[in-house]
Amino acid sequence: MRGSGGDMWSGDELDLGAYLERIGYDGPIGEDGELRPDLATLYAVHRAHTGAIAFESLDVLLGRPIELGVKAIEDKLVRSRRGGYCYEQNSLLAAALERIGFDVSGRGARNRTRGDTLLAVTHAVLVVTVEGEPWLCDAGFGYQGPREPVPLTRPGAELPQGEWTYTVREEAGGILVLCLHRGGVRRDLYAFSPQHYYPVDYVLLNHYSSSHPNSAFVGQVIVQYPGDAVRTALVGRELTRLHPDGRIERELVAPDELLALLDREFGLRLSGRDAEELERMNCLGD
Repeated sequence: MRGSGGDMWSGDELDLGAYLERIGYDGPIGEDGELRPDLATLYAVHRAHTGAIAFESLDVLLGRPIELGVKAIEDKLVRSRRGGYCYEQNSLLAAALERIGFDVSGRGARNRTRGDTLLAVTHAVLVVTVEGEPWLCDAGFGYQGPREPVPLTRPGAELPQGEWTYTVREEAGGILVLCLHRGGVRRDLYAFSPQHYYPVDYVLLNHYSSSHPNSAFVGQVIVQYPGDAVRTALVGRELTRLHPDGRIERELVAPDELLALLDREFGLRLSGRDAEELERMNCLGD
C-alpha cells in the first residue's frame, strides 16, 4: 500500500511484519489482516515504536557509519534490536507508515532545550496527514519526546499523554513549537517550519550530527528512553530520571556498570565487538 507520497520513504523495501513484531504491535488490524491508514493505527504504531526502540547514538561514539537506507536501518533497529537517533528512528517510522498507506512528509526542527541559544536545524520529525488533519509524529527526540502523535490543528491546547502533557504553540511565519509541561512549567522542546524535508535532506543533517566536532553526539554516550511514568537518559556517565512533577534524579554510573545498565534500563545488548570497544572507551574516560 502507498501513501500519496508514493515510495519517498522506501516503504516498499521494509519488512513490515518484522517491524511490527519488533515493536510489539497489538493495535487494530483489518479483517483481511492488513493495517488501515487511520488514526487508531497511527496511535498504535507510534506508541509501540517509542515504547520498544530506545534512542541511542552509540555508533557515533564508536566511529561506525550511520546509514539511512531502509535496509540498513532495518538490519540495525529491527533485526539486531538496537536503537538509533532521530534520522534512523523517524526514517524507519516513515517507511512503516508509508507502507501501511499513510501520507508522510518530513520536517526539520531546531532544538530549544538549551535556553535562548539559537541552534541549527538538526532534528528530523514527521508530519502525517490523516483525513485532512496533520499530526506530528516523532520517535526520535529521546526521553522528552512524545509517545503518541500530536495534533497540529489545536495550538495552545493541553495535550495529555498519560502522566505527561504537551502543547503546540504557533509563532510568526507558521513556526510551530512543541512544548512539554514539567512541574507546572511549559518548556519548549523544538520548533519547526512548514518547509518539507526529504530523505536526502536527512542524509546531510546526519552527516553533521555524526561527524562534526560540535555535534552533541560526538565523543560521548547518549542513550534515552521515554517511559510512561519516568523518562530516563544517560549522557556521558550521568543517569537522569525525569518525573512529570518536575523532579529530577541524577546519579553517576561507574565504567564497569555501563553494559549492564544499558541492558537493564534501555533494553540494549551490544554485540561482543561493540561491547568491548564501548567498555574500553568508557574506561579511558577515567
